[in-house]
Amino acid sequence: MERDLTPQSLRAAWVALAGLSAVFLFEMLDNSILNVALPTIGRELHASTVALQWVTGAYAVVFGGLMLVFGAIADRYGRRRIMLLGLVLLGLASLATAFVTTAEQLIAVRAVMGIAAAMTTPGSIALAFRLFTADGLRVRAMTLISTVGLVGLAIGPTAGGFVLAVAPWQVLLLINVPIAALAIVGIRAGIAADDPADLHRDPVDVPGAVLGTVTVVLALVAPTLFVDQGTGSWAPWTAAAAALVAAVLFVLRERSARYPLLDLALVARPLVSAGLAYKAATGLAVAGMGYLVTLQLQLDWGWSPALAAVGLLPQVVVLVFAGPFVNRFVERVGLDRAAWLSSAAVVAGLAVYGVLGRFGYVWVALALALVAAAIRVVGTVAGVNVLRGLPQNRTSIGAALVDTASEVASGAGVAVTGTILAALFTGTIATANWSTQQTAEFRTSVTTAGLVLTAVAAALVGWAMFRTRGTDPRPSAPTAEPVAAAS
Repeated sequence: MERDLTPQSLRAAWVALAGLSAVFLFEMLDNSILNVALPTIGRELHASTVALQWVTGAYAVVFGGLMLVFGAIADRYGRRRIMLLGLVLLGLASLATAFVTTAEQLIAVRAVMGIAAAMTTPGSIALAFRLFTADGLRVRAMTLISTVGLVGLAIGPTAGGFVLAVAPWQVLLLINVPIAALAIVGIRAGIAADDPADLHRDPVDVPGAVLGTVTVVLALVAPTLFVDQGTGSWAPWTAAAAALVAAVLFVLRERSARYPLLDLALVARPLVSAGLAYKAATGLAVAGMGYLVTLQLQLDWGWSPALAAVGLLPQVVVLVFAGPFVNRFVERVGLDRAAWLSSAAVVAGLAVYGVLGRFGYVWVALALALVAAAIRVVGTVAGVNVLRGLPQNRTSIGAALVDTASEVASGAGVAVTGTILAALFTGTIATANWSTQQTAEFRTSVTTAGLVLTAVAAALVGWAMFRTRGTDPRPSAPTAEPVAAAS
């Protein structure tokens, strides 16, 4: 009789979880720790404002654009194999930072790091899902992994500031080398090689891969152009129109291809489509509301950058410390109900901000806490549900879809808020000493943008709830082990 080697607790899989947590730590820590160094980088490399934008933008665009492609490749050639290759590439690209002398070289390095992230990030979800057979343990594992990443996101700017006081800015990227090494050791030692039975050998859909990448890249670039150049410029509208055309061509290609990159019939499955809608709603909320709150605290209320950072603490605290409560909540109500209840809280947080956010910080703090608590649950549950709704040999493309939905929705959230601000606010928004009219215009913009985001998020959540009516399977019973014991 063959022995079941599947881990029956988080403790039994601690080596693998340490490696996967390191992967997610890199994703969360990377841009947050680098942002604090942008002024220093600008001075030392004599970089223009546009070049500095692309230091972070090149990573995000390449990462978002290639996730679907590498998700599909991983399902064909091995999730563990592609992740390990990506981690090696990450380590080499990070080491190359030590030899950077121009902004253009740094942008190239950041683009390569984006490729590495696209190879590793979807695999972290897929491999965590594969480690266990019990849905309860899958939720706990993903909660643990995401908690490690969110701690990195929270401490990144502060840690980066301390490092810059005693060391050159290159150290902030060189830190990825030991993180990649830890991840490689944990994944090689803790996760078995890919089982050929869990992979598929369909030919790679090259036209679909190109169209999918172009669609996502344009969808990520267009919001930045709307914010930077305004609605009066031709560039953002051209990028948005091109993204729409590419998306239509991608769908037509995938519907007609014998071996599509992305089987649209799988995406249409209730658990998959609903999970993606929930992730899109939270991505829209986090990016859109985060953009508005940052402007509101500093430009409307006159808070210093340091005080504004303190003002965002309710969100940070909830994101970091809500992990153990996620597991109990999911065990009590089940995966499907947890998804729609937490997504409804996202809508509630947006509504609180849209209706009451202009009247005082207490309402802003409440909205931030509501959205943070909600995305803490959705970030774990939506991913589990999407992968539960897919065949074993399509889990990497499913994980890539989850991340892509969040990335594109985040870009849309910034585009919506930036466009509304541009339409309703007269003059330059960064100008000091607003007139009474400008203050009134900004506050009207905050209310309008908040309510528009609320409506869009509510539509996504409502549609997802409709898709999953009658499918409320509770997670299979996990072993009685608290997450804290595994950390």
